[in-house]
Amino acid sequence: MRTTILGPLTVVLMIGCFCVVRIQFATAQNPSALIGERPALLEHINQADIENGGIKFNRLLDIGESIFAARWTKLDGQGRPAATGSGTPTKRDALHDPGFLRTSGTDATSCADCHNQPTIGGAGGFVANVFVLAQNLDPITDSVSAEFSNERNTLGMNGSGAIEMLAREMTANLLTIRDSAVTEAKASKRSVIRRLDTKGVNFGQITVSPDGTLDTSGVEGVDTDLIVKPFHQKGVVNSVRVFTVNAFNHHHGMEAVERFGLGQKDSKGNAINTPDFDEDGVPDELTVGDITAATLFQVAMNIPGQVIANDPARRAAAERGEEQFSAIGCADCHKPALILDGRLFSEPNPYNPAGNLRVQDVPHPYTFDMTGEIPKPRLERSGPSGAIVRAYTDLKRHVICDSMDPFFCNERLLQSGVPINQFLTRKLWDVGNTAPYGHRGDLTTITEAILHHAGEARPIRERFGSLSKDQQGEIVEFLSRVAAVKIGCGKTTSHWTHTYPCKHWWVSIKDEWQAPPERKGLPFVFFEVI
Repeated sequence: MRTTILGPLTVVLMIGCFCVVRIQFATAQNPSALIGERPALLEHINQADIENGGIKFNRLLDIGESIFAARWTKLDGQGRPAATGSGTPTKRDALHDPGFLRTSGTDATSCADCHNQPTIGGAGGFVANVFVLAQNLDPITDSVSAEFSNERNTLGMNGSGAIEMLAREMTANLLTIRDSAVTEAKASKRSVIRRLDTKGVNFGQITVSPDGTLDTSGVEGVDTDLIVKPFHQKGVVNSVRVFTVNAFNHHHGMEAVERFGLGQKDSKGNAINTPDFDEDGVPDELTVGDITAATLFQVAMNIPGQVIANDPARRAAAERGEEQFSAIGCADCHKPALILDGRLFSEPNPYNPAGNLRVQDVPHPYTFDMTGEIPKPRLERSGPSGAIVRAYTDLKRHVICDSMDPFFCNERLLQSGVPINQFLTRKLWDVGNTAPYGHRGDLTTITEAILHHAGEARPIRERFGSLSKDQQGEIVEFLSRVAAVKIGCGKTTSHWTHTYPCKHWWVSIKDEWQAPPERKGLPFVFFEVI
């Protein structure tokens, strides 16, 4: 076994070649280049070209990343003078347009302004916080008070495709339980009670009367429609596509035709009769194909993995910490692994609401294999068609604060009807390099975040508090080693390869070399380069 480290000169030459290719590509795309000011997006994507295979998958990911990282200008349609930032097309007086404003206005020129830790599409620091619901206000507010908005930290999108597919499968299971209970209740002419269990997670129960009437008062941690929504820290958005369409309008004033275009419905239920809903002078700002490309870039991002320390003492401490993590009950909600029945991602999501591309809008869904086609590292395969998602979440909302510790009870506004003390179980598979912590991003250490767990999590928090400092440190050491690793920081070959200047390199346990015995069963491990 050997380690190959590329020298700085080699890297410079590679970068130079890459730049030439990019310049040639840009020139080929636009042979009669514009001189002076020009839009960030010179050519829009036709959804039909995606559906008929006219754009290859890897090329589509490149386009999606360029849209995600684009710095939008007025020439693209940046800004929304006559529209609020609501996800439902809502008019406002154009005289109320504040331009850029961190609260109610457009607050960024690019998705990558906030999603950049450790790479484009990742998480963001406290400076990248967003003031959720302030974008809906007309007139606007410039106050950051909890009276007007819920301040939230920016989360990373690594592995989001796997998370969305888990939510879809869980939703399908819950709806099957509901429909089966309705059928049984009507046939038996008696009430039927069914537990809502899927993938080892319980979402309470439903009761069905003989006439088919549903009593959803026993449903827990999910909306009563039983659609698991894994995005936003409140768990209120079902798909990356819906999240993307919302965000483009909210943060940039870039409006997608599938939501804001001709014939769509506005907040009053009226058909939109203009291609320029926000009245900024630019019609049809983002095509269906543009949104598909940006969505696919995010859902195809590589998954996070576990970094193995070079120092034997730290490695041993992390292993003990992993055992303690489960022993004190953290894994009850932060479930180390959930199993996907299918390893294919498909776009669009069958549960997308109106105003977003839906299954009935396309001749066939666009699919790719999350274990074989996305940038590495990827999901580990399970059985003939499944995959393992080691995200440390149950995709369920929980009460995580109480009167004894109200730290996480800081919000005052309901978002989509979710109680202010409930939050979706945070995915921990990137916690090692996506600080700060907490839904507001106002905690600088993992220990602080654990010690502020209350409500349903109080018993676990008390067990953590009763551990010795060394044991607490071991849990933190374990969590700090679960991280999102930059794409391109290594290769799965029989030789351990490191690409300068990444901090970590990764290898697959399924290659020729032997993984450390304690890591058997994990698909990918990452080794520090000192």
